[in-house]
Amino acid sequence: MSVRLATSLETTAPNPAPEFSQAVSGLRALLADDLGEVNKEILSRMESAVPLIPEIAGHLVNAGGKRIRPMLTLAAARAFSYDGDDHIKLAAAVELIHGATLLHDDVVDGSHLRRGEQTANVIWGNKESVLVGDYIFSRAFELMVAAGDLRVLQVLSHASGVIAQGEVLQLTTQKNIATSIDTYIEVVEAKTAALFAGASHAGAIITDADTKAEEALRDYGLNFGVAYQLIDDALDYAGFDDDLGKNVGDDFREGKMTLPVVYAIARAQPDEKAFWRRVITEGRQNDADFEQAVALMKRDDAIVDTIVCAKQYAERALFELAKAPDSDYASALSDLVTTSLSRIA
Repeated sequence: MSVRLATSLETTAPNPAPEFSQAVSGLRALLADDLGEVNKEILSRMESAVPLIPEIAGHLVNAGGKRIRPMLTLAAARAFSYDGDDHIKLAAAVELIHGATLLHDDVVDGSHLRRGEQTANVIWGNKESVLVGDYIFSRAFELMVAAGDLRVLQVLSHASGVIAQGEVLQLTTQKNIATSIDTYIEVVEAKTAALFAGASHAGAIITDADTKAEEALRDYGLNFGVAYQLIDDALDYAGFDDDLGKNVGDDFREGKMTLPVVYAIARAQPDEKAFWRRVITEGRQNDADFEQAVALMKRDDAIVDTIVCAKQYAERALFELAKAPDSDYASALSDLVTTSLSRIA
């Protein structure tokens, strides 16, 4: 007998990014019926005779999230007037891939908070989180196969492999103050942007759009994904907890080489290199170190230039999206990119 799941941006400060929240809500409203079907598909795929599986999966699902990635798949399909139902399966698969990577990420990073709630690894343990993550991955691949398009299967399976590579590459950069800007962008393109790209690309593929249109939607997703992650990087040093779904400063405490840190170290005075080596490489931090890191970043425009870089990727995303037919869906996808930058405005 299977066990069913229960169905179901700032903490103390005013929301500094109402534009982005409105853009997400606007896209969600356009896709309301589709998203309802996606949610049903996700819930049905999380059923299991092993009670712990839907329990952990339900914790992840019920923690919320903007569902940006599955909305990219749905909106890309609708932008090309798709009227079938395979986009539902693919959007659900994309969200399951994302959910599985979150479970694995939290174990690798030793995270304790996601979307304002304790992470599954804290509640149930690392082994349990990894194994349920594997289960969710397998269900995602079942959905890809059910969609019956080998090209889509290739695109999303490739994206899953790239994400895993990105995770490994990130491990090589963690606590490594010699990490270059190019290497860090490579991490972001693999770990975050690959699924954005795969999500929007898959939505276009099933519509029988021409090759150039498919590639445009893929590149839209890739560039949007990089821009989105870079704003997250900046928020870790200049935001509020609910913007991130985790504690501000977590990246710093975990010794992650995000773009603000890469910029700050590259521009540090010789005597400041020892500070960065101690807090990042050696992980020896005291209560005042985070504030000092932020001060150094502000002095050397590390946060500002991270935002500038994010804007450049956002502009590339909009350039590619302009190749899609005019529609309410394309307009909503455009708004999603432009307002995502406002999360740290």
